[in-house]
Amino acid sequence: MTLKKRLTITFITLLFLPVAMLITSAVLLLIYNDSQVSRNFVIEAIWIMIVFLTIYAIALTTWVNKGVFLHIRKLNKAMGYISEGNFDYALDADQVDGEIAELYNSYEDMRFKLKESSDERIRDEAQNKELISNITHDLKTPITSIKGYAEGIIDGVADTEEKRARYIRTIYDKTKDLDRLLNELTFYSSIDNNKIPYTFRSIDIGRFFSDCVEEVGMDLENKNIRLNFENLLLPNTRIIADPVQMRKVINNIIGNSVKYMDKEEGIIDIRLLDAVDSVRVEIEDNGKGIAAKDLGSIFERFYRTDASRNSAQGGSGIGLSIVKKIIEDHGGYIWATSKEGEGTCMHFVIRKYEDNSNKEEKEENL
Repeated sequence: MTLKKRLTITFITLLFLPVAMLITSAVLLLIYNDSQVSRNFVIEAIWIMIVFLTIYAIALTTWVNKGVFLHIRKLNKAMGYISEGNFDYALDADQVDGEIAELYNSYEDMRFKLKESSDERIRDEAQNKELISNITHDLKTPITSIKGYAEGIIDGVADTEEKRARYIRTIYDKTKDLDRLLNELTFYSSIDNNKIPYTFRSIDIGRFFSDCVEEVGMDLENKNIRLNFENLLLPNTRIIADPVQMRKVINNIIGNSVKYMDKEEGIIDIRLLDAVDSVRVEIEDNGKGIAAKDLGSIFERFYRTDASRNSAQGGSGIGLSIVKKIIEDHGGYIWATSKEGEGTCMHFVIRKYEDNSNKEEKEENL
């Protein structure tokens, strides 16, 4: 029963029942005013009505209290838990109806939103701590190497031109690792603040990937990894993309392949395929592969198939989550296929760009 109905019934009862009893008593007194016995009977009847009215009033008060104020006290108790940061105290709206049910439902909606917000905040804090721990761990390795090789040069351990060149090359490679880690940290901060700096423009995707392959190919050769590139698109196939962020996608995927390469001779194949109104990119390696149970989680932040921090691969755990974010911000989507011991293939799809003016011109010529 709704609160309005309860209050209406209570008001009518409290207003008219006493009046009805008084009128009844007066009528009885008028009828039996000549008889002392009858007068006593009327007085007894009045007392009975008073007792009945008292009992009824108590029952009515209990009914209103149980139907209204009890639930308000429960709601007040629940709000107390909310103020203490406890979002697990639930109210069952199915046990009530009317306005009380609406209040319960409003409380539950608020509780769920606050709980989700609290859980997300706790999760973000835990992830930030994990990120700091990961970055701190991964910074130590290149810093230690840089320090060691620099000391080797200073102390004269690198006593030949060949050794000095190798030491300097190693120091350079380690500084690149440091730069990559710091860039990931900066980009992660941009993701959380929704301030990723995109500059979209039309690019020839075949030429763009050819330049990227040439840029990273020499570095991979030094690591005994062969990079193959195959472009099966029509000439001048274009997409709308941010070249800087798209290059970050390619570097992160290739970097991940290099990180988990377990073959003496590594192979990374990059293929550009036509998918009607989209371009499909495949970056495949012959590395250690990913277990089926891990495949669906590799794009999550901080997820690492090797949870041990003693792993030689290291990594902040956000590289592929950055890739996913960039691809989705370009209107595309990404997924992975893999076989343990054989390798992994990253697939992503981005829509083609068509110049409408050229399209209209072709239609007119037809």
